[in-house]
Amino acid sequence: MTVLRRLADAALTRPRAILFGALAFVILSVVLGGGAADRLRAGQGTENPAAPSALAADVLEENFPASRPNFVLLAEHERGVNDRAAARTGLALADRLAYEDGVSGVVSYWQTGQDALRSTDGDQALIAAHLDGDEAAVGEAARRLAEEYRGDHDGLTVRAGGTGEVLNTVERTIAEDLVTSELIALPITLFILVIVFRSAVSALLPLAVGAVAITGTNLVLWVIAGYTDVSVFAQSLTTALGLGLAIDYALLMLRRYRDERAAGADTRAAVTVMLATAGRTVAFSALTVSVALAALLLFPLFFLRSFAYAGVSVVVLAAAAALIVLPALLVVLGDRVDALDLTRRWRRRRGTKGGTGRPDGWQRLTDLVVSRRAPVFALGSLALLIALGLPFLRVEFGMADDRQLPAAAEPRAVQQALRDDFDGSETAAIDILVDGDASPAALTAYATRVSRLTDIAEVRTPAGVFADGRLTEPRTPVDALRESGPLAWLQVVPVDGVETVSPRSQQIVRDIRALPDTREALGAAAGIDAQAAGQAAELVDTQDAIADRLVPALLLIVLTTLVLVFLLTGSLLIPLQAVVLNALSLTAMFGAVVWVFQDGHLAGPLGFTPTGFVDTALPVLMFCLAFGLSMDYGVFLLARMKEEYDRGGDHRAAIALGVRRTGAVVTAAALILSVVLIAIGWSRITNTMVLGLGTALAVLVDATVVRCLLVPSVMTLTGRAVWWAPAPLRRFQERFGFHEHGPAGDSADRDTGPAAPAPAAKERIGSR
Repeated sequence: MTVLRRLADAALTRPRAILFGALAFVILSVVLGGGAADRLRAGQGTENPAAPSALAADVLEENFPASRPNFVLLAEHERGVNDRAAARTGLALADRLAYEDGVSGVVSYWQTGQDALRSTDGDQALIAAHLDGDEAAVGEAARRLAEEYRGDHDGLTVRAGGTGEVLNTVERTIAEDLVTSELIALPITLFILVIVFRSAVSALLPLAVGAVAITGTNLVLWVIAGYTDVSVFAQSLTTALGLGLAIDYALLMLRRYRDERAAGADTRAAVTVMLATAGRTVAFSALTVSVALAALLLFPLFFLRSFAYAGVSVVVLAAAAALIVLPALLVVLGDRVDALDLTRRWRRRRGTKGGTGRPDGWQRLTDLVVSRRAPVFALGSLALLIALGLPFLRVEFGMADDRQLPAAAEPRAVQQALRDDFDGSETAAIDILVDGDASPAALTAYATRVSRLTDIAEVRTPAGVFADGRLTEPRTPVDALRESGPLAWLQVVPVDGVETVSPRSQQIVRDIRALPDTREALGAAAGIDAQAAGQAAELVDTQDAIADRLVPALLLIVLTTLVLVFLLTGSLLIPLQAVVLNALSLTAMFGAVVWVFQDGHLAGPLGFTPTGFVDTALPVLMFCLAFGLSMDYGVFLLARMKEEYDRGGDHRAAIALGVRRTGAVVTAAALILSVVLIAIGWSRITNTMVLGLGTALAVLVDATVVRCLLVPSVMTLTGRAVWWAPAPLRRFQERFGFHEHGPAGDSADRDTGPAAPAPAAKERIGSR
């Protein structure tokens, strides 16, 4: 007895026990998983924790707190920060901040007189501090101190910023946007479901499956976050995929259930056949999507790994709910599943016009695509997809910063003031940690060599400041703070015009690392070493980490897809076509990401600030997510084509019927999933916007251009040879592969999508 048959028996014999168990699981998930957001990290998560820059940053933070300020107070006075009253108040604020719990390394313009801490117009000055502890402790301290210090202090207006407040605002904004997106997506989704199912009761069933998937995934994230870092951005994927895939799977299964009932089967028989046919497709589809998302676990960045945790969990739970909870609901509801038909009057009014006997839209489309015009559709679709993807050839990679926040957010305004009103080269400075007992002569020799590199204005060391290969400023008391036991902190300041994570700053890091052996330069006998840190160095290491793991991840996705599609179809060529055409379906998404978000087109209507680059980790995440979703719809289509080909052996008819009988399901599912993704993408956080809107575009292109035009036209051109496989492999597939057929004696009209209903049943399930 198969697993699906056991599920059918359980649904038929113990439906209420299954539903009570599901309800208890949802309640437990809400109680515990409701606190998942408190455990998730708002940090970028795009740094490789084992990279040299990350290890150096940890040492710098512990030994040189001033090198890693994460809380900033921006003070402004109408008479300038050199005004006596302003200076007195500023000094008092800096001294008071230094004695706050969890604060170390406070430095201010009024204490040091450094020009870098004063704006170019003299109206603003900085108080920078380092907050101790992990991200949660830093966030809590930043929230408390921001509330306490922002506002007017005897004419000195203070605003709070820094990475701590940026992360707090990101976390708060994502939580607010998720609520907004759900309020937008749910009513629209419910409306579309009512139109598709023509029954309010049926329309609510996919939402019940989605509730199990979303709440259950929050519980999983709550557990995982207790052991490892999980990004707060993963919650966006939980909502989008949980609702979208639950609707996909429920839509497929409910349409099959209704077709069986329309053909005369009772509830028990219809549920059994539904699980044996559409249920197999759901299980197979969930496996392909899970594999694509699981590939993210190969990357060391917790940002990407977080989406694997959330994505695999929500896919498995959505499939489990569709295969276990949905059949039990159908058994309990019986004929009431079609209750509250909200479209009956509209359909009756439409039916009074009488049938015309003409083919419907899907039939006309497939007749065109599989005809002699197939080359036109194939070449035209390919040309369109390639043209849409061309902007990606000029992609520039960077690291997300405060500019992904709304322009009105206070931490964003503070950071923008630092870029606009202060010496920009200071914010782009690159730290170098020297580890070992370096003599003054060795440090001088090394700093001299670094200062000669391109785009470097000066190098600040414990021995003084170097520029153009010579000492320009002698050692000062401030420079003395750059030593801590055997450690030394050097700061490389680039020339004006070099931004923090620009290609020029990345090249500086590479130039520093390309210098002849650092140990030799500083004295190999002393066993000393030097390593670059800072945002530019972290970005270089992140790109290297992604590049190192990208090929294994792609191989995992491609090889698994080839094997799974072979087990589905028994063909050697169809799996290759599936991989290539699925990849082509993503070109529009990648091209749009560069054209819109990197180049800044539509920045005004969408309300974001273009930075001239794309976050390095996003394309990897979007590829795995969109590739998995495109395979989801590919499975629906290929399973139906395979069934028709096995039944009649007519290649063209199998293609046409496959598109015709799954077209409505795929289109409706893609439309609903796109609505959810667009609602998620309508966020004030740019990264979430890129992920939601970009993936929505990929889903729509895949469900229309690829599934309706490109796949059938290419398969028509390849002819019957597309189904070929060597005899040994074919026998293997026949024994161990995926075969979508119902129990013995299943009618010839079994399929994964909505079959044409019997005439007497059209009023019940809606005419085509």
